[in-house]
Amino acid sequence: MSESQKIPITPSILARPDGRAIAYHQSGGKLPGVVFLTGFMSDMTGTKAMAMESHCREKGRAFLRFDYTGHGQSSGNFADGTIGQWADDAVAAISELTEGPQVLVGSSMGGWIMLLAARRLKPRIVGLIGLAAAPDFTENLIDRELNDTQRQALARDGVIHVACDYGDDPYTITQALIDDGRDHLLLGGPIDIDVPVRLIQGLQDADVPWQTAIKLQEVLRSSDVEVTLVKNAGHRLSEPGDLKRLTDTLDQLLEKLS
Repeated sequence: MSESQKIPITPSILARPDGRAIAYHQSGGKLPGVVFLTGFMSDMTGTKAMAMESHCREKGRAFLRFDYTGHGQSSGNFADGTIGQWADDAVAAISELTEGPQVLVGSSMGGWIMLLAARRLKPRIVGLIGLAAAPDFTENLIDRELNDTQRQALARDGVIHVACDYGDDPYTITQALIDDGRDHLLLGGPIDIDVPVRLIQGLQDADVPWQTAIKLQEVLRSSDVEVTLVKNAGHRLSEPGDLKRLTDTLDQLLEKLS
């Protein structure tokens, strides 16, 4: 990558009417553009987001990555966030920062946000790629797994902290997150999305069961849904082979759309 192509460090800021500030990085290029949606307590500097940006820059493809409210370099407290708020952030970023057709790439929780945003931004969204996509995770993967002690603490305090396998900071789970999540559940289907969808899922994923990807393809209305199950892959899908699979999937989808 040449000096002129180096990715800037300081983000730009999208100011929201309520005073919130959404940090983002954007590069111009040909359409359809690509938007990366990060996971729960993740941010836009993660391995997959940066790999996608580098790939899109090399291909001359428009690209956007951003941090939800309370994540990364955006304003706000994480504990105040909900699925609905973060979906609103995504819709605002895509609506105000991009133009023309877009392909959304969602990782884990970002796969849920991707679906919610796609339904609200028809017909601008022309393709979706989900990486260990986790729609309904507040209900199916958090609420059902809480023990009695955690449930009591959540009811009493409105917040609990759960150990995270991917860093020193625990996950922050709030009652508001779970309650709001119930207003945005999708897997009961059908999901009124008709664009091509590609789902990549590790069979060794300890956080999102591979059956989630199968269920998602069943309830999507689109007839063009492909699920790739990776035998030895876990949740992060960030190894070199995983990143190559992701960029190849993107290129193949964009070729189909062209």
